[in-house]
Amino acid sequence: MNMKNLYLAILYLLAASTLPFAIASDPSPLQDFCIGVNTPANALFVNGKFCKDPKLVTADDFYFSGLDKTRTTESSPVGSNVTTVNVNQITGLNTLGISLVCIDYGINGQNPPHTHPRATEILLVQEGTLFVGFFSPFPENRLLNKTLNKGDVFVFPEGLIHFQVNIGKQPAVAFASLSSQNPGVIIIGNTLFGSKPPIDPNILAKSFQLDPKVIIDLQKKFG
Repeated sequence: MNMKNLYLAILYLLAASTLPFAIASDPSPLQDFCIGVNTPANALFVNGKFCKDPKLVTADDFYFSGLDKTRTTESSPVGSNVTTVNVNQITGLNTLGISLVCIDYGINGQNPPHTHPRATEILLVQEGTLFVGFFSPFPENRLLNKTLNKGDVFVFPEGLIHFQVNIGKQPAVAFASLSSQNPGVIIIGNTLFGSKPPIDPNILAKSFQLDPKVIIDLQKKFG
């Protein structure tokens, strides 16, 4: 009997018995890492943020303004501008497991390949035409892609590398909701070629089957 069938059998036996039972798991992490400490004086964070006294809560704790304004993309090397609305902007999102981003795309602008380690994303195109997609894990490495127009919606599963590109002749705007108050973001190019300290170029050269000089040039661009 494999582990899955064994687990199902145990659940069946528990359900059939008259004994009370419970299934529990640890909460999902809300930051990149949370190192345990034995001394409270050294503790700076909890899994999320410390809670405000409910008696002191106001409507402003649940409010954010300004997403109606177009953000410039001219200074962005990839031609996009991402405005995040997570627990750092709306503290009332703490423990609620949801956040929002607004993405402005210049002509030919993109939100480059990246991943959210703690969230699934659902994206709605408000203006323009986007080419979007995500990659299934190794070894299939399938690209699942779609061209989206105004009013179209697309989902990027949690943890999978995904991207969006403006393929229209005008700027584009999209809104995305993410299933975490702090979804995190790992931009693939910035992470690999802009890490601090930098990764040994020979390691990346072998990984990408490139000349180390090419890697060094990429590290200069992202560093």
